[in-house]
Amino acid sequence: MPNIEDRLPQNASGRFYVDNTCIDCDMCRGIAPDFFRRDDDIGQTIVVRQPVTDADIQLCMEALGSCPSESIGQMEELARSH
Repeated sequence: MPNIEDRLPQNASGRFYVDNTCIDCDMCRGIAPDFFRRDDDIGQTIVVRQPVTDADIQLCMEALGSCPSESIGQMEELARSH
């Protein structure tokens, strides 16, 4: 389960984030490459851009649900606003 306290600081600000339990498996990047990218300096995936449209959010939710290490989270207060 993702932990906001362990959120990687390299993530773009906003609703979705990746925490430090990421195993860099490439699953989220395969599903939503416009929003998730590998940060070579840390060897983990980060959120590089936050989704705006409902279709974008759906892609990020699919990535979240597919993450084998459950490292992708969403900030609850932002999730409720959409």
